[in-house]
Amino acid sequence: METKESIKISGMSCAACAARIEKGLNKLEGISKAVVNLTTEKASVEYDSSRIKASDMIKVIEGLGYSAERAEELSVDREKEQREKEIRRLKTELTVSAVLSSPLITAMLLTLFNINISFLHNEYFQLVIATPIQFVIGFRFYRNAYHALKSRSANMDVLIAMGTSAAYFFSLYNAFFQPVKDGMGMKDLYFESAAVIITLILLGKYLEAVAKGKTSEAIKKLMGLRAKTARVIRNGTEEDIPIEEVEVGDMVLVRPGEKIPVDGKIIEGNSSIDESMLTGESLPVEKKAGDFVIGATINKFGSFKFEATKVGKDTALSQIIKMVEDAQGTKAPIQKIADQVSGIFVPVVVGIALITFLVRFFVSSDLTAGIVSAVSVLVIACPCALGLATPTAIMVGTGKGAENGILIKGGEHLETAYKLNSVVLDKTGTITKGQPEVTDIVPLRGMDSSEVLRLASSSEKASEHPLGVAIYEKGKNDLGSIPDPDSFEAIPGRGIKAVIGDKTILIGTRKLMDEQGIRLDGVEEIITGFEDEGKTVMLFASEGRLEAVVAVADTLKENSREAIEDLKKMGIEVYMITGDNKRTANAIAKQVGITNVLAEVLPENKAEEVEKLKKQGKIVAMVGDGINDAPALATANIGMAIGTGTDVAIEAADITLMRGDLRTIPTAIRLSRKTMNKIKQNLFWAFIYNIIGIPFAAFGLLNPIIAGSAMAFSSVSVVTNSLSLKRFNPGRNTPDRLTADE
Repeated sequence: METKESIKISGMSCAACAARIEKGLNKLEGISKAVVNLTTEKASVEYDSSRIKASDMIKVIEGLGYSAERAEELSVDREKEQREKEIRRLKTELTVSAVLSSPLITAMLLTLFNINISFLHNEYFQLVIATPIQFVIGFRFYRNAYHALKSRSANMDVLIAMGTSAAYFFSLYNAFFQPVKDGMGMKDLYFESAAVIITLILLGKYLEAVAKGKTSEAIKKLMGLRAKTARVIRNGTEEDIPIEEVEVGDMVLVRPGEKIPVDGKIIEGNSSIDESMLTGESLPVEKKAGDFVIGATINKFGSFKFEATKVGKDTALSQIIKMVEDAQGTKAPIQKIADQVSGIFVPVVVGIALITFLVRFFVSSDLTAGIVSAVSVLVIACPCALGLATPTAIMVGTGKGAENGILIKGGEHLETAYKLNSVVLDKTGTITKGQPEVTDIVPLRGMDSSEVLRLASSSEKASEHPLGVAIYEKGKNDLGSIPDPDSFEAIPGRGIKAVIGDKTILIGTRKLMDEQGIRLDGVEEIITGFEDEGKTVMLFASEGRLEAVVAVADTLKENSREAIEDLKKMGIEVYMITGDNKRTANAIAKQVGITNVLAEVLPENKAEEVEKLKKQGKIVAMVGDGINDAPALATANIGMAIGTGTDVAIEAADITLMRGDLRTIPTAIRLSRKTMNKIKQNLFWAFIYNIIGIPFAAFGLLNPIIAGSAMAFSSVSVVTNSLSLKRFNPGRNTPDRLTADE
């Protein structure tokens, strides 16, 4: 059986580590896909649970020299504690290393001004200071390098261990086996290079650890929204219990100002609920008996009782957290470039360092110059920045999306959304509110409008179609109790057929009437008039004869026109797809400023229309909210589900918009563009840094200390650049074309 597992990994130092673990896991029989994320320090594994167990994967990871445990066994508090412990340890090691290195730095600086303070330049003094930095504080690099080489691979630790060891042992050789360097009485020592490089690497790792913690702040915020306790009524008594103990079916009491602990259905009372944490919508939502409430939202005014329907991992908030975590653990296709480079990077750098040493030594016969240049090459080249370039940006981007009610399922969807140039909007429930109302009933023969409404509302009582529901609601409001039909049959895309007493009723489109052989003489002008007003017309027939025309209007969502205008400014073509006839569809489209209309499309044909646009070379997003939109959502390059819609549509979608507000569509696309530009910037600087830095080091133009600081801060700069995504403004409403540097 195909299963997904998340494994927390400790001890990774760079992209080569992640690539090594990923390679090791993907070799195992029974694993279909394993992805290791350096930023989250987690492996996301899809595997056949009948062929391999999570414990087997953990053994493999530990065999490679890392610590691992199942993520679900690691509580949020313990994970936070581990991260803080690692940051404290890095800070302590950095402080000790910096204090010990300071005399060596002072000696080097004094040398530049031809000042000789004998004890600072004394080889024994420098050896005593440099040794604990090299082998105690720097032990982590040797340990990780050993595990890497043991598994026949190489990572950043191999480069650091080789570079600093070369500088240390070369200095040791010069200290005891070489004469004094010059008239100042000093020997050619590089203890300070090895010590300072280790100090700078630790500084970089410390800053990186702090910054990486900030990339997952969105998840922490979501987790922090959970209520801690719930007030349940059991055996007629109110009691406060931990939220973990709430069970499905419990009756929960919520007072004004309190957080709703779990998902449920209101049984008694009414209130206004602040759902902004979930949807980003600032206005409270009115709730009454029969309405559903969501855990972690805030009760603003009234008190109410509700029945718990979803608890623990099944609540909406828990599902959102899981969706965001899964998304942050995925890779965007663009990351393949970095992965391929990281896999061969370290061996190539070691080769370049060796060639650099040999060339410098044999050309200039200068052993010192050869070693210094080789050390600089080893130290400046590090695949860390490459490994962090993509995942850090995806983490911040998806987290920022979640804060604004936009749930992006994975990095590949974020990358595809960046390329979108066409958006197809379903009409009902997406552009419109999906709550149509009956506006006109025009009897054509002897039956009066009240009788038409009685028969029509009874026929539509069992209907789930919004138009049918509108007729039933009109009848219930005007006539009171509505009887059930004797029989009911839904005819998809055309209408319904019902039997009431001795009458066979048909309600639906022209196509339905044509198929049933019912003549439409004399009604075309009435139909045309309503359709020109943007109303949907349904024809009512009884006993094989057309009896009335029923007009229904679906009101537009408040911000539909603004959102569509925004998409156009971004250079995106907007299409509307609907089952309505062309005249009605064009009337609605005109109101919101859409010129591309796909009308009279049956539900089962929506996916075909999306496929046609894709064949024209368009990168298409489909936006919908209903069950009948699911195939089209799955067919599109990106499926966007309105979060107020059905679970089926949300499941089929790549991006879920938690609000019904269409303005989140341009926001989602703009966020993807911003994130992808950050990834490209990160990759550019990571590559260009090495492309420029390695030759400079090879030609002896970089001191090892300068090389060490450049390497240490390259990773920090990439993470910092990704963190700048937090300034993303979802309210921006200006032109933003695909080529814009945004």
